[in-house]
Amino acid sequence: MSNNVNPVALTIAGFDPSAGAGVVPDIQAFTAFGCDAAAAVTSLTFQNADTFFGAAHQSAAVLREQLHSILAGTRIASVKTGMLPTSEIVREVVKFVRESKIPAPVVDPLLTSTSGYDLVDDDAWALLLRDLMPLGRVITPNIPEAERITGQRISNAAEMRQAAHHMRKMGANAVLIKGGHLGGQPAEETLDPPLPPQAIDLLDDGGEVTVFRQEWIEGPGMRGTGCRLSAAIAAGLANGKELKESVAAAKRFVADQLAQSKKRG
Repeated sequence: MSNNVNPVALTIAGFDPSAGAGVVPDIQAFTAFGCDAAAAVTSLTFQNADTFFGAAHQSAAVLREQLHSILAGTRIASVKTGMLPTSEIVREVVKFVRESKIPAPVVDPLLTSTSGYDLVDDDAWALLLRDLMPLGRVITPNIPEAERITGQRISNAAEMRQAAHHMRKMGANAVLIKGGHLGGQPAEETLDPPLPPQAIDLLDDGGEVTVFRQEWIEGPGMRGTGCRLSAAIAAGLANGKELKESVAAAKRFVADQLAQSKKRG
């Protein structure tokens, strides 16, 4: 077992050869927060910034060997999951979490790529919600994913709060609903001149609700923001921070990434 100076964060996710999403930005987020990175690949995807062409999903056996080799030589301080495309992959991840005594993972329940390609089949999605979500430290759906999980429409912070509560009743320990799909929301304060529109995320951690608000960054957006956010949360947890503090730091990190992306055009 190696004695790493830095905590090691593990991502279990898909590989994007264009590095926009998946394990590559996860690793970048880990290192930005001072963590060493480990990665187990669930699927080799074929995509670029514009199009998702397809994927070669890994078998449970291949994923198992990756995870066992990582665990044999490394002490894992935190874990995040991303693309878990098949039921056999989800079962293998659930087994790994239950049997290896690793920290409870940050679960990013990916449904589709930015270009609209389905990343998970129906059986895998059902298993993720039933078996993996209750094992997670936090689950981090965006608005469409939270709507799919709960079956309810979400158009504002009050409905985000209701959906997060619903997901905790389904077994989640904590829920972070990412509000980017709502666009810029009006600021709560009435000032002259008015504050600019805000991006909102809502965290329900065992019933303690926190609403995070930041200035909305207008622009074409950036692929893999959800990957970066969940990885940054996992990195904060690896560094011994509480969940609320980790989410706040992760949001600042992603906002900085978005601002830099906008400057680069």
